Amino acid sequence: MITRHRKHRIMHGVVEHNGVLYVGGHAATDISVGMKEQTEQTCAKLEDVLNECGSDKHHILSARIYLSDMSGKEAMNEAWLEWLDGDDLPSRATIGVADLGDPKRLIEIVLIAAKKDA
Repeated sequence: MITRHRKHRIMHGVVEHNGVLYVGGHAATDISVGMKEQTEQTCAKLEDVLNECGSDKHHILSARIYLSDMSGKEAMNEAWLEWLDGDDLPSRATIGVADLGDPKRLIEIVLIAAKKDA
């Protein structure tokens, strides 16, 4: 069974299938700040989405992190590791991209997570 959450004009924010959540890209709301702060904001938004859909950050299976400036990767890693428990780290790819829709947008994160009861 497929369940879709958070409908937007062009997509659903989360698609659920067989106890797995496929979470669309999320980014910071305040893009006037640096990489670490944008990462913190993005992680907080993702945590809210996961909780709303019956999961949490300890159930993240995989993450794709898109950075528009790879020189900020260490700042992103710092915020990422402050957010996640070192024992629950998901598989991850960090991908440098030329553009995330606004020159001040530094990060976008896409997740796959298991539901808590799956």
